[in-house]
Amino acid sequence: SHDLAAWKAYFQFHSIDAYASVLTEDLERRHFEFHDKTISGIDEQQPMWKRAVDLTGSVLGEVVGQLYVEKHFAPEAKRRMNELVENLKRVFAERIESRDWMREGTKKQALTKLGKFHTKIGYPDEWKDYTKLEITDESPATNLIAASIFETERQLAKLGGPIDRNEWHMTPQTINAYYNPTMNEIVFPAAILQPPFFNLAADDAVNYGGIGAVIGHELSHGFDDKGSKYDGDGNLVNWWTPKDREEFEKRASGLVDQYNEFKPFEDMNVNGELTLGENIGDLGGLSVAYEAYRLSLEGEPAKVIDNLTGDQRFFLGWAQIWRRLYREPELRKRLITDPHSPSEYRVNGIVRNMDAWYTAFRIDETDPLYIAPDERIRIW
Repeated sequence: SHDLAAWKAYFQFHSIDAYASVLTEDLERRHFEFHDKTISGIDEQQPMWKRAVDLTGSVLGEVVGQLYVEKHFAPEAKRRMNELVENLKRVFAERIESRDWMREGTKKQALTKLGKFHTKIGYPDEWKDYTKLEITDESPATNLIAASIFETERQLAKLGGPIDRNEWHMTPQTINAYYNPTMNEIVFPAAILQPPFFNLAADDAVNYGGIGAVIGHELSHGFDDKGSKYDGDGNLVNWWTPKDREEFEKRASGLVDQYNEFKPFEDMNVNGELTLGENIGDLGGLSVAYEAYRLSLEGEPAKVIDNLTGDQRFFLGWAQIWRRLYREPELRKRLITDPHSPSEYRVNGIVRNMDAWYTAFRIDETDPLYIAPDERIRIW
């Protein structure tokens, strides 16, 4: 419905926008002023060396990743993470079996899916081969274009071939984690296995409240509003009875209603529908992590450290990993586009649904976060 000139202008704009950082100083400045200053409220551009590191990491991710892993990722961290993942999976299985709103057939399907989860920790078993990518000293733009062509050709070469289940879709230096529903896998790059998410020197309460909740979050994504539509082999198939799906959606709708009530600004609230999958992940993740932490004590009382009980340290570990301040333009943008709730509500919106939090901090009806026990949402 558009003429050729409009299409040309569209592609020209997006090509210039994609390569603005390596073209002219004027284009780089304009790119910053629009994307960062106008949209996100960032007043000052990062120094050149940081921009260069970010760009190199985005183009040669696994080359940089190898350097990062060598310097910052201890083998002991991978061993400990494997233990935590297995502990969380066992608890998740027990929680599936104890759901009184699910029928046995659906529980069996859910347990089968959980048993097929594949876990990747730290870095790929095989690194990406960049030998066909030629880097020259001609110009940054030339190298960036060459890298784009290299990646496009690499992706096209995979068409019609077997699925590479060892490939990663995040680099080791990325502070994040993900669940891939079509592969039924959970992935934890090396960079998220650092403080405050994970600390080999910290006690179990803090680590379960931090990385333990992240592990539980990714496991829960396999059973959230979207992930629950895939089976253990990554196929888009309905394995729910109509009644169980109805019960699941009823509980999920309660979480939507709760988050819709959060208002960072007078004229904007959190979108409970947009953030539902992530909120289910957070609620399930923290609930499973807490139970796994309690089991790790093997019936012994937790130590009191710095006048904090084990349960208090657990919940503070959860709060600590989401400490963040937003500029107003950035937060307004995220409320419209980001499927994650703002950090304040990721923390407070979840703990207020957990009985253990009320006990740990002696929360009563006078607290603004208080929810009556029969109104607290429990899904996984």
